[in-house]
Amino acid sequence: MVDKISKIRVAVVDDHTLLRNALCKLIDSFDQFFAYFQAENGEDLKEKIRKKMIPDIILLDVNMPGMNGFETAEWLYKNYPQIKVLALSMYSDENTIIRMLKMGAKGYIMKTSEPEELKLALESIVQKNFYLSEDITGKIVGGLNRNVDIPDDTTGLTDKEKEFLRWVCSDLSYKEIAEKMFVSSRRVEDHRNVLFEKLKLKSRVGLVMYAIKNGIVEV
Repeated sequence: MVDKISKIRVAVVDDHTLLRNALCKLIDSFDQFFAYFQAENGEDLKEKIRKKMIPDIILLDVNMPGMNGFETAEWLYKNYPQIKVLALSMYSDENTIIRMLKMGAKGYIMKTSEPEELKLALESIVQKNFYLSEDITGKIVGGLNRNVDIPDDTTGLTDKEKEFLRWVCSDLSYKEIAEKMFVSSRRVEDHRNVLFEKLKLKSRVGLVMYAIKNGIVEV
C-alpha cells in the first residue's frame, strides 16, 4: 500500500458533478495516484491553484462553460508548466485534439475510455511525459497540414531535421518519407534517432507533439 504523501496528486476539472465524483473515486482506486481536488471549470481551478493547491496532473475537460479546456490548458502552460495536463473529452476530431496539444496538454483521452486506459494514460504521462492512444495518434497524423513554413525560433535543429519533422506529421511511413526527401531509408532512420536524442523523445508520437507545440506544423 502506497502512502498518500508519496502518491501523485491528480486534480479533476469538469463541469459535471457526477462525472467529477466518479473520476475521483476511480483515481483513488489506483495505487500510484490520488484525487487531490476537483474543480468545475478553469476559473475554479485557477482559484484553487492560487491558494497553493498545486497538483502534479490535471485531468481537464475540454468543453466547459466559462473558461474552457483550451483556455485553461494555455494558462497552465504559461504559468505552471510543471503541471501535466491530460485532456478529457467526448470529441475525437483531429482539430480539437491537435489544438489541445498545442495549448500544452501532454495527452488526450476520451470520456468513453475504459478505466484501465485512464490508469495507463496517467502512468504514461508520469513516465514518458505524454499519452495518446493508437486511435488518437491516427487522427493527429491524418489531420496535420505539412505544407507550412517553419518559424525562425526552432534553434538547434538542421534544415533537414525540420523537413523530416514536417513529414513525420503526416500519414506517410518512414520508407515513404525517405522517398519524399530523396534520401535512403537509413538516412531517415538517422534523422529520427538524432531527434530522439536531441529532444529526449522515444517515439513518433513524441516527435509529432514536439512539432505541434513548437510551431513546426500548423493546423
